[in-house]
Amino acid sequence: MTLYDSHNHLQRFADPAKIIAEMRAAGVAGCVVNGTGEDDWETVARLTETFPDFVQPAFGLHPWKAHLRSGNWLALLENFLDRFPNASIGECGLDGWVSSPSLEVQREVFLPQLARARERSLPVTIHALKAWEPLFAAFDQEKPPENFLLHSFGGSPELVKRLADLGAWFSFSGYFLQPRKAKVVEAFKAVPQDRLLVETDAPDMMPPEEFITHPTAEGNHPANLTRIARALAERLETGEENLVALTAENHRRFFNSDR
Repeated sequence: MTLYDSHNHLQRFADPAKIIAEMRAAGVAGCVVNGTGEDDWETVARLTETFPDFVQPAFGLHPWKAHLRSGNWLALLENFLDRFPNASIGECGLDGWVSSPSLEVQREVFLPQLARARERSLPVTIHALKAWEPLFAAFDQEKPPENFLLHSFGGSPELVKRLADLGAWFSFSGYFLQPRKAKVVEAFKAVPQDRLLVETDAPDMMPPEEFITHPTAEGNHPANLTRIARALAERLETGEENLVALTAENHRRFFNSDR
């Protein structure tokens, strides 16, 4: 089994080396660690340098931190992208669930990140929550790169179609295994097979208790991915080995990874 966690925040764990060892033991062969702002980009960089065979970095300014940016944030982001040629851009996006910062302030940092991803031909990982029409409006203003990922996608089958037509990829997280989120699983049945990824968003997006194989006081352990993938395979009515092989290949293609 060769699974890839296509989106997590390993930088938020106290002992990443221990977490990675447990991920490897569970069959996870690598992950993309997403930075969320100027306060954690260097930590992501150090993880990448310490575990180059396991961690692939992504550097982005999260919509929740848009109002905290410095005047030099974009130049700093570009420095990290220059420093790590295998990096992607993310996590960035739009969030209508929070009242502050406003969508307008979020858009001020999201659009330049879309532009840099397109100009550099880099994949971009997008956070979109209760902001679908603003997201499409942003795409009208700043075209996304060829590869863009809706991480922990929680939309409808109709949104899958609209986004897939623009080139979107979609990753599934264990949080949506909750019975009350069954409609999201239905949406993933509409995702093109060659655009499907799996993730944990660890330490966030905790799956239901029965899918937690690695309990930890720090939240969602990324080694839970193995059980999450098995549960998704069951719901998509495909074999676990097939889903693992499919998402591994998709991960490598999306992130231009040679692992």
